Formats: sequence, structure tokens, C-alpha cells
Amino acid sequence: MQRLKYWQAISQALVQSMERDPNIFVAGIGVDDFKGIFGTTRGAYERFGPARVIDIPNCENAFAGIAIGAAAMGKRPVVVHPRNDFMFLALDQILNLAAKWKYMYASEHGVPVVFRGIVGRGWGQGATHSQSLQALFAHFPGLYVATPASPADAKGLLCAALRGDTPVVLLENRALYELEGEVPEDPVSVPFGTARVIREGTDVTIVGASLMAFEATRAADVLAEYDVSAEVIDPRSIRPLDRDAILCSLRKTGRLVVADTSWAMCGFSSEIAALAAEEAHADLKAPVRRVTLPDCPAPVSRPLEQAFHPTPMTIMRACLDTMGRHESAGKVLADVQARFPGPY
Repeated sequence: MQRLKYWQAISQALVQSMERDPNIFVAGIGVDDFKGIFGTTRGAYERFGPARVIDIPNCENAFAGIAIGAAAMGKRPVVVHPRNDFMFLALDQILNLAAKWKYMYASEHGVPVVFRGIVGRGWGQGATHSQSLQALFAHFPGLYVATPASPADAKGLLCAALRGDTPVVLLENRALYELEGEVPEDPVSVPFGTARVIREGTDVTIVGASLMAFEATRAADVLAEYDVSAEVIDPRSIRPLDRDAILCSLRKTGRLVVADTSWAMCGFSSEIAALAAEEAHADLKAPVRRVTLPDCPAPVSRPLEQAFHPTPMTIMRACLDTMGRHESAGKVLADVQARFPGPY
């Protein structure tokens, strides 16, 4: 094992996968510049040059179509969007073509394009640059959608995406990029549809997607000071979803808190709450709690943004609520991006 930051793990996955498969190429706005999409594409550009790491102009919908065509001809494109919000411009190609290719054309191999989208937060990203679109993409059959929350999963899920035959949307939260952890040195795949139990517990289950998986572990540390044992589950992939891991945990704890980086309405948290209601209602000791964004677009100012995003303390209070406890928190944890000075 080696220790890498989240962005370093993505960079290593790209380089190792491109060494293994000459059909893989990377394309996106700024993938070749000195920043290299927060460092994630810089190593690939230095190793393989502009023939396989290709800077493109603003042409999201057109290039999604080009990438799908390339994949149909045997290539393996990795299309990088510095903000996942820009993928709105490519939805027709992604949802109406890539996701449906196997179904419409009876294709054996499909079009295995990998779309990487980065979720922004902080430094004034505001309403159009800090959304989390996992629920949107996961709504459509034919796509795999994952929200890696650790360096090992950032590498492993990307390696898996570049070996499979299903188009994949990987949503990476910028707030995780400096997170460091153990990562296999070899390009080991992490299978889609397999959740990770980050921490075992007996009193309450916390399911956290993307950044919220990390924040849920911080909340669990605080809950331990209140003699509450929280089990933390990172679903890793939103579609396919490891329903069994969530239900198994819920049947043990009887309480469920779902934390997401997006809104509650028709979102990931609603899907997990529905799963609990349909298949584990008899095991519930308390109503399911969802910890999500307020029902409005993201603000720009720092004080408003700090109030907008869920924190470990928000998750902790929701867990205590499910247990009928209403103690006030004795401590406040720092924001996950407290040391990030910007700019993006």
C-alpha cells in the first residue's frame, strides 16, 4: 500500500490504465495545462502527450457525441468536465445515446465512455458551479454512476470504469481532493454496486454519498462521545446500488440517517428512504431522517454557503433526533475546506 491524496490517486489510475490499454484517451477543457484539472490529468499528459490527452474547446454536447462514436469504434474516451454542471450541455448525448446504446442497437459491447465531472464548493462557486448531479444521472438505466469518497475508491472505480463495457459517470467532490489515504499500488478495480462499511456500529446507520461519507465518519466520532454507536456506509456507486448492505445495516440498528450533497426532493436520500420504507419498515425504530441541502440554489457569499452545506454536526444532530435525544452539541468541527484558500 502507498499513501496518496485523492487527486493523486485519480492521476495514477489514469496513467496506469493508459499504459495498459492504448485505446484510452483523455479529453476536456484544460486537461493539458499546467494545473491539469487539479493535477488529475497532468501525469497522463506528461507521460503520453497531446496525442492522448487532448484539450478541447467549449463543445460539451458535440464532444460527448464524438466520444460515443469513438467508443463505438473500440476506443475508450475519458471526458473530463471541470464542473459537473457543464454536463447539462451534454445530457442529450449521454442520456439518449450512451445510456441507451445497448438497448437500441443490440450492441454486445456498448459504448464505454467515462465522463468525469467535478463538484465545486466554496470560493464563491455559487448556484451554477456547485451542484451535485448524482440523482439526475442515476435516474436513467444504462449508466453506472459513482461518487468516490476516498483516494482508494477514486482510483479503483476509475480503473473499473476503464475495463467495463458500460458508460460511466464519475462525480468527484472537489472538497475531497486533498484527502489522503492508503491506495493499492497496482491498478486494482473496485466493482460498481459494492458499498463500503467505513465504520461498524449498532445504534444508527448513516448512509453518506460523496463528501457526506467523509463527513459522516467525522459525525460518528462525535457521536461516540455521546455513547452512540453509528455505522457509516459509503454506497460508492449510486447506480447500481448495493441495497443489501444498506438493508443489512438497517436491520441491525433500526435507525437510518441519509446524508447527501444534493437536494432531498427526488434525490438520492429519497431513494434510500423509499428503500427502507418498502423493505425494512418493520425494522425501523424511528422515522428516517434526511440530511440534505436547503431547497434553494447555492448562495455565493461565504457565510451563506457555510450555512447552506450539511456538516458533521448536522448529521450528528439528525442521528440524536432518531434516538429521541436533544442534547446541544458541545463542540463544533471545522469546515472540511477550512484550509482551502482558492481559487479553483
